[in-house]
Amino acid sequence: MKKLILSFCSALVAFSAHAAEPTYIEEVKALGFVSGQGLACNASKYDTYEMLARAILVTKAKNDVMQEEGMRAYNDAKVDAFISKIRDGMSGCRSINDSFNEQKIFKAVLYGDGSIKMPDGKTISPRKPYDPTLVYKKDPTAREKMIKKYENMHSKILNDPNYKKALNERRARDVY
Repeated sequence: MKKLILSFCSALVAFSAHAAEPTYIEEVKALGFVSGQGLACNASKYDTYEMLARAILVTKAKNDVMQEEGMRAYNDAKVDAFISKIRDGMSGCRSINDSFNEQKIFKAVLYGDGSIKMPDGKTISPRKPYDPTLVYKKDPTAREKMIKKYENMHSKILNDPNYKKALNERRARDVY
């Protein structure tokens, strides 16, 4: 199932000429989802993927507002995928990593002005040239930081009085 989801997202960002083009937000959400799974499963090509995905996000944005919305959508999808992977006990990571490392995005060529030659041969250019090395800085502790954020969020939920009340009400209903 996880491999199927990863394959679907990969296909979405594969920029197939046979399918209708996804919207910018749909595309960056798919990129973010795949990134979150790659981070959670410790994919060996995660850092390269992250740099390419962010470059695509920046290069395809038509303006600064769209780029900001895209970054928010990308990060939300990334966090959702990461948390989902933690909740399912990290199952399927081996097949996810195999699929992750074989994606077409790794055939993209990123140029010094931010232009990207996509795997289908099309070249996309940014609205203004930028240094693509600035869109992502490798962070060897990114996975641990994300896990810590998840644990903090989970702890806040468990200690929330409203959550405890709802849980107690649920338990009382289940008993009767």
